[in-house]
Amino acid sequence: MKMRNTEAFFALLIALALATASRAAGNEVQTFRFNSTLMAREMPYQVVLPLDYDNHKETLRYPVIYLLHGLSGHFDNWTAKTKLAEYAAQHNYLIVTPEGNDGWYSDSVTVASDKYESYIVKELIPLVDKKFRTIADRDHRVIAGLSMGGYGAVKFGLKYPEMFTLVGSFSGALGATSFNEKNAGAIGKSVMAIFGPEDSPARKANDIFAIAKALSPDEIKNVPFIYQSCGTEDFLFSNNRDFDLLLITQKIPHEYREHPGAHAWAFWDDQVREFLMVADRRLENVKH
Repeated sequence: MKMRNTEAFFALLIALALATASRAAGNEVQTFRFNSTLMAREMPYQVVLPLDYDNHKETLRYPVIYLLHGLSGHFDNWTAKTKLAEYAAQHNYLIVTPEGNDGWYSDSVTVASDKYESYIVKELIPLVDKKFRTIADRDHRVIAGLSMGGYGAVKFGLKYPEMFTLVGSFSGALGATSFNEKNAGAIGKSVMAIFGPEDSPARKANDIFAIAKALSPDEIKNVPFIYQSCGTEDFLFSNNRDFDLLLITQKIPHEYREHPGAHAWAFWDDQVREFLMVADRRLENVKH
């Protein structure tokens, strides 16, 4: 009898060790491509699956977090340059990282097939909800991003408040529509390619400062909660403080954090870890 108890004890220890090792290694990351009609080409994306996704086939559904990359980046940056898969193992989300190229998550005025806003909203999100076991409603859908992706995430939250419950911006390039070659060099050149010249209708329509200012009190009630952070050594620090002040003035529910840090992956790695915990708190009272 003692032998059997000993064997059972060691079997339990092995099972616990394997579970711990699995969490340390991180969640499974899968890469997909789909034919986008709006983009007129294949578009890649990655999915970080919840740790127990395959153990609950057909039964359990999950909230979704969309993570947007920055300028000069790509869809696989989040999994390659941070410990996202490892952090995700401590939570229960399906995480999607779309391809945004240098498109500012907006529909280009110069290239007809570069519809980086429309393809995500109209094609990718419905595809993910169909392909994976998501909880396909506003209360269980989150979007966040770094730099250019921070701008994109806030813009999506303000323009499509019926789609997202929480928005996150880390070192967000929130004044994107004010950038030009004179004040932002190569960054401004990429903005010109998407929005056109200064004072263009596209710049005005995608200016998140202007969008936030124009919200009525009733519209503000429906805006997703905004989490905003920026490093104190970041070249976008003043821009982020200005947007925080606007959110305060407009009484838009949000949380703003400043931490030591530059416009760098060390800061974004720390922030995505923090943001997953923010998402937990935001969604914990929502019935699944």
